[in-house]
Amino acid sequence: MAKVMVVDDAAFMRMMLRTMLTEEGHEVVAEATNGMEAVNAYLTAKPDLVTMDITMPELDGVGAVKEIRKHDPNAKIIMCSAMGQKGMVLEAITAGAKDFVVKPFQKDRVIESVNKVLGL
Repeated sequence: MAKVMVVDDAAFMRMMLRTMLTEEGHEVVAEATNGMEAVNAYLTAKPDLVTMDITMPELDGVGAVKEIRKHDPNAKIIMCSAMGQKGMVLEAITAGAKDFVVKPFQKDRVIESVNKVLGL
């Protein structure tokens, strides 16, 4: 299926997403714990899709979306947000994110978003 990069500062959240994605046949080709790592990993791994946390140290998800899209205007990025981050989600969508999912993750919603963004 797709090569995916998972970006979240919480190891538990990365593990949860990795499990959901691999169970659906996707391959997690890279992980990052902050926005700066995400930009560098994106350029190296060249994933088909990125799941991006909004609130992270060093460079937040919105900043990382902007940086990644400078290098690849066609990047497919899904934002992952906690409840109450509506303003940041809107900013991320404006910056080029394709969709968002709300934490705590529900597998069917995550997979629905991934399939929609990948055009499956």
